[in-house]
Order: sequence, then C-alpha cells, then structure tokens
Amino acid sequence: MTFSSSKSESNPTKPLLIALTGAGISAESGIPTFRDEGGIWDEYDLMEVGTAQGWRSNPAKVLGFINDVKMRFADAKPNPAHQILAQLEKYYRVVVITQNIDTLHEDAGSSEVIHIHGRIDQVRSTSDPNLLYDWPAEKPLNIGDLCELGSQLRPHTVFFGENVLQMDESEDLVSQADVVLVIGTSMQVMPAAGLVLYAPEEAPKFLIDPEPGIDKELVPRLEIIAEKASLGMEILLPALERD
Repeated sequence: MTFSSSKSESNPTKPLLIALTGAGISAESGIPTFRDEGGIWDEYDLMEVGTAQGWRSNPAKVLGFINDVKMRFADAKPNPAHQILAQLEKYYRVVVITQNIDTLHEDAGSSEVIHIHGRIDQVRSTSDPNLLYDWPAEKPLNIGDLCELGSQLRPHTVFFGENVLQMDESEDLVSQADVVLVIGTSMQVMPAAGLVLYAPEEAPKFLIDPEPGIDKELVPRLEIIAEKASLGMEILLPALERD
C-alpha cells in the first residue's frame, strides 16, 4: 500500500490527513461501546437516558447515567492506535474527527481533534450552549449545578434527536484531505458515516475495522484492513511514513 500526496515537493505545507474514528478505537482502551453486544445500551434504556426527550422528561436520570459513564472512562489510557495517530503529525497535518466522547486522542498527543458527539469531560449551559465548562470525571454533575447565568448545566454530549457538532467544518476538512483514515467504526451511523464521501476521489482512503460495513466500490481508492484499530494502524504505518 503506497501512495503519493497531491502536495508537490516545492510546497512545504504538510499534507492533510483526516482520521475519522469511532468506538472501536477506544474499546481497546477498555471503554465499553454503546451499540455492540454487551455495550452500554444493553444496560440502559436509550430512550430514557440517551435522547433529547429523555433529558427533558427526567434530567436527574440522565445525569445519573452520565455520571456512571464518566466513571467508566476515568482510568482509560490511549492505546497504540491513538499513539500512532499522534505520531503521524511528524509527517502530516492530522485532524481527528471522532464520534467518541472520551479524550484519549488528546491524551495521546493529537493536537487537532473535533468531537462531533461532544466530550464527556465538559458541560454546558442549558440556556446558552456557548457557555462550556470543564468537568472532570471524578466530579459528578447533579441537578442544581448551575452556569453563571443561573441555568442548569447539562452534559456537553449529543443526545439522539440533536444535531451533531461542527458538521460543516468537518465536511469542509474532509473535502480537502490528501489521505483519509476511518478507524474503529463500521460506518453504519449517520451522519458521521457519510463524511468519507466528501473526500476527494483521488485521495487514498483506508478503513480499519474488524467488521467493515461498507461496499468499497462506493468509495474510490478505499483499502480495507479488517483488523482491530491498533493492529490495523501498525500494519498501515509503513505506508504512511514519509521521508
């Protein structure tokens, strides 16, 4: 697997590598998935704790769920897949666009990360979504925790029924990519699954997932590595390293 970048040797700008990541990359760090068998949605009623309607109906129950999830994430550490992505900044401008609400990409050293489903370590005002606050894992979020405007704080995560975050920015970045990686996602959840379709036809694309859920004929120049995230990134790394 080799490729040439669209950036010329006379242009010193690093080529743009977009990494679209999903639950599979964090599962290797011990973070439970939501959708897979044995995942979080097997323990909780999604409609009660994972939707905008659930939040409006019983915010205390939703906060109990979020606090449980936060504690499960607290001790997770980046794995080799996260670390290799961070190391690739030596050769590329790497932008990670992740469906994951953990911060393992940042912990591994990735400098540009877009969380389209929000972040588990942040909360925001219910009256002004632009008022964001850091909220560490060991600190529960409870009814009565208020923003500076006096409004209840809520998780800075996207509930079902809400729009994903920074989608326009993500689509624009993917449309400029020189290389696209899709890691740890079967590409079944929209709209995130559709992001790869914005990539330039000529850009090499690599999908790393044990059970890829896409017809490679639909995506030009797509190579599939049917492995878990860490092994897949180790296999792919030699093709991505540059002089």
